[in-house]
Amino acid sequence: MEDVIDNLMRREFVSVWVRDPQIQREDFWHAHIDYEICIHTNSMCFTKKTSCVRRRYSEFVWLRQKLQENALLMELPELPPRNPFFSLNNAQQIGERMRGLQHFLEVILQNPLVLSDSCLHLFLQSQLSVTKMEACASGQTRFSVEQAIQRCGCRLRRFHSEEELHEESKAFCDSDCESSSSSGLGHSTEAGTAHEEQTPEDTSTPGVVTEPVQGELSNCLSELPRGERQALP
Repeated sequence: MEDVIDNLMRREFVSVWVRDPQIQREDFWHAHIDYEICIHTNSMCFTKKTSCVRRRYSEFVWLRQKLQENALLMELPELPPRNPFFSLNNAQQIGERMRGLQHFLEVILQNPLVLSDSCLHLFLQSQLSVTKMEACASGQTRFSVEQAIQRCGCRLRRFHSEEELHEESKAFCDSDCESSSSSGLGHSTEAGTAHEEQTPEDTSTPGVVTEPVQGELSNCLSELPRGERQALP
């Protein structure tokens, strides 16, 4: 029986992708970037086997703090560092941060102790705010962690196989590197640069991110292979 359990555990996988950065306007003065987090797994630890949610950098910071509090002496990987000169118009900076966030998730998802943390599952598979995630994880809401995840009406992509998704993810990263040098988004001026981290909420400088910029950034960084654009049944 133990051999059967060991074989099942070895066959379990958790794949995660951080992609599709998008500029989100809070108001005329403030904007931030969020990223799509997609999970594909057969692990019994997860309520949903496939899911996609959107999270911003400050929410990753919150997640690491909560995991560190619960993990006590366990050492967690670092997040990409805060950059006071982070620009919403700089495709190279955005791509580097996105890959750093994905690496962070890939490492912690290999730790069985972390997989039991409710905050991690709410972060990955619900669209609750930080405040509501904390309340739900501590049992202060009328709904459970599992109910919060099940209620999340995520727009899912079709996942074909783990190998195919790795190839698509690599192709996306390669195209991002090329676009950062050719699109002009990497060049910012004093009047045209939006800083994501001016405040703890990742807000930007006033009145800089315009719709044309957002469209150009979306075209530059959000091109995905056709196989990923099919919706799940």
